[in-house]
Amino acid sequence: MFFSCLFDYIDFTGFLLVFFLFLLLKYIITDKNPPCFPPGPWPLPFMGNIFTGLDFRTIDKLAEEYGDVFSLRWGSEKIVFISGYKMVKEALVIQLDSFADRPSNVPMFDQILNGTGLIISNGYLWKMQRKFANSHLRNFNKGLRGLELIIQEESVYLCDAFKEEQGPFDPQLLLSSAVSNIISSLVFGHRFEYHDKQFQNILQLDSEAIFLSGLTRTQLYNVFPRLFNFVPGPHQKMFANYSKVLEFLNDEINKHKEDLDSSNPRDYIDAYLVEMEKRKSDPEAGFNFDTLLSATLDFFEAGTETSATTLCWGLLFMMKYPEIQRKVQAEIDRVIGHSRLPSMTDRPNMPYTDAVIHETQRLGNIVPLGAPKRACKDTMLGGYFIPKGTTITTSLSSVLKDKNEWETPGSFNPGHFLDEKGQFRKRDAFLPFSAGKRVCLGEQLARMELFLFFTSLLQHFTLTPGPGEKLSLEGQLGFTYAPISYHINVNLR
Repeated sequence: MFFSCLFDYIDFTGFLLVFFLFLLLKYIITDKNPPCFPPGPWPLPFMGNIFTGLDFRTIDKLAEEYGDVFSLRWGSEKIVFISGYKMVKEALVIQLDSFADRPSNVPMFDQILNGTGLIISNGYLWKMQRKFANSHLRNFNKGLRGLELIIQEESVYLCDAFKEEQGPFDPQLLLSSAVSNIISSLVFGHRFEYHDKQFQNILQLDSEAIFLSGLTRTQLYNVFPRLFNFVPGPHQKMFANYSKVLEFLNDEINKHKEDLDSSNPRDYIDAYLVEMEKRKSDPEAGFNFDTLLSATLDFFEAGTETSATTLCWGLLFMMKYPEIQRKVQAEIDRVIGHSRLPSMTDRPNMPYTDAVIHETQRLGNIVPLGAPKRACKDTMLGGYFIPKGTTITTSLSSVLKDKNEWETPGSFNPGHFLDEKGQFRKRDAFLPFSAGKRVCLGEQLARMELFLFFTSLLQHFTLTPGPGEKLSLEGQLGFTYAPISYHINVNLR
C-alpha cells in the first residue's frame, strides 16, 4: 500500500514536472523576442520583470544601462520604454502615425472604463469622441461666459478661501476644488462650494485612486487579473474609490437627462445627450451612455489632477525660493497692480512669471511616464524593431530633465525659459503635455488655469512655510508625481 501511494505520488509529481517543462518551452518559443527588438533586463519565465519597479526613477536608471530605447516584460506583455528628447520626439512627432493608439485589453482600464472614453479608446470611436470634445471646448470658450472669465471668477473664490484660513494650512484641497470647478462648469454647468463635503470627498477619493493606479503593486492586476480579483491590495481600494466617483458622475448625468432642453445645451453633458440622439444611426462613433460616463470621468480627472498638482508644486517652489517669489510679485505689481484681476492679455508682458510657471511644470514633472501607447504598425525606432501591437511608454521625465537640452536640469531655474534680454523663450524639449496625436486635449485650458490662478494668488499673498515646516522637493510617486503634503502661511499683501 505504501509503495503504491509512493508510485502514485511520483507519477503525479512527474506529470507536473513534464507539464511545467512543456509550458516553459512554449513560453520560450512563443514569447521569443523578434530580431532587433530593444534590449532589456533578463525576464523571469511567465512573470517577466514584475520585480522591477515601473516608477520613473527606475526607468531612468535602466535607460542609462540599456539605452534610450529598451524593453521590459510585464508578465507576458512586452513594453518598450522610450527616453530622452531625441527619441521621444522621433516617436511622438516625426513618426506620429506609428504610435497613436492606446493599448487594448488592459484589465485595469477595462474594469474601470470598459475600454471607452476620451483617453484609452482607439480608432473611429476615439476620433469622433475627441473631435466632439474639442468642438465643445472651442464653442464653450466663445460663449458669453468663456473659460477665462470663469477662471477669473474662481480665482476670487480661491483667494477668499485662502484669506479665511486661520494659521498654517494644507492648500491641496482648496487648489483641487478651484481647478475642478473650472472643469465642473464646463462639464456639469455649475461649480461646487468649497465647503461642500460630498464634493470634497469625491475629490479626495479620485486623487487617491489616481495615486494608487500608478503603484507597482496595483499594476500587478494587469498581469494576474483573475487572481487579483480575490487578493487584497491597493487595487481593491482603487476600484472601490472609482466606483464611488462613477456613482457621483452617474447622478450628475441623470439630473441632466431629467431637465434637458435639447435646443439650448448648457454644458458638455447636455451637448453629449443631444449628440446621442443625432448619432443613433452611427453606433460605431460610440455616442452612448457608457461612453458619456467614461468621457465625463476623463474630463473630471484630467481637468483636475494635473493642474492642481502643478499649482501645489508652484506654491512650494515659491516658499522654497523666496527671492524668486519676490521677483514674480514685482512683475505682477508693475504689469497688473492690485486694482484688477489678472488676464491672459497680461501674459506676454510678464515673461518672468511665465518662465516660473513653465519651470514649475518642468521640474515638477507631474506625469513622469505619460499614458501608455501602442504601435499601430511595425516600426523601426533608434535602430530597433518594434512590432505592431507593442505597448510603448515615453518617459516625459527624461525629456524634461534631459542633460543635453537643459542647462541645469536638476535645479529650479526660470532662466531656462528666458533669453539674454529677459524675454520669454520657448523650448522644444518642454513636453509636459506630451506631443503628437495624443497630446493632452486640455493643454490650452491648463495653461490658462495655471497663469490666472498662480498670478492671482501671488498678487494677493506672500507665501511662507508654517512654523517648523521642512520643505521637501521630493515628491510622492503614483500615476502623477505630487509634492509631499505641506502647510503654508499666507500674508495679505
